[in-house]
Amino acid sequence: AIQIDPYIANRHVQEKEKQFPEEKKRIGMKAAEMLTPNDAIIIASGTTVLAFARCIPPEAQLTVLTSAMNVAMALLNCQQVEVIQLGGIVRHTSSSVTGTKLFLGVDGIDLKYGLTTTNFMEASVNRAMIDAAQKIIVLTDSSKFGRRGFGKICELDAVDQIITDSGVSPKVVRE
Repeated sequence: AIQIDPYIANRHVQEKEKQFPEEKKRIGMKAAEMLTPNDAIIIASGTTVLAFARCIPPEAQLTVLTSAMNVAMALLNCQQVEVIQLGGIVRHTSSSVTGTKLFLGVDGIDLKYGLTTTNFMEASVNRAMIDAAQKIIVLTDSSKFGRRGFGKICELDAVDQIITDSGVSPKVVRE
């Protein structure tokens, strides 16, 4: 059992999109700089990775595997991007379903506990995507640090890179 945390409750994706929109856009732009032509990537679900999908240039030549319907829709007009939409049970709150690079959004990052989400089944899908990827890149705004969700995704040492905004405390960055 964990204490209920109002910052990572299972809120609807449209509500989450309104939180820290500029930070998410800057995180998405930075992540888009990591793309190279003909990359095969995995984009998980979440509003920060959705912001990343929206920052992918329309002329980018990519293969994108995604579990998130809203990510697939954001890439619909990118003619050179081959989008592979995974099936499964649709989560109404996150619009989700999983290349070599995984761009993962999370609901919580706890330095001791690891990465979490609010949904146990989504955490399981995220773990499978991690197993399929060669590089794990977490895209998250600073409000997620120090938070825990119900569904544990993985330990922090499984992550290769985190792209976030400047709101993370220097102490947490050092740790």
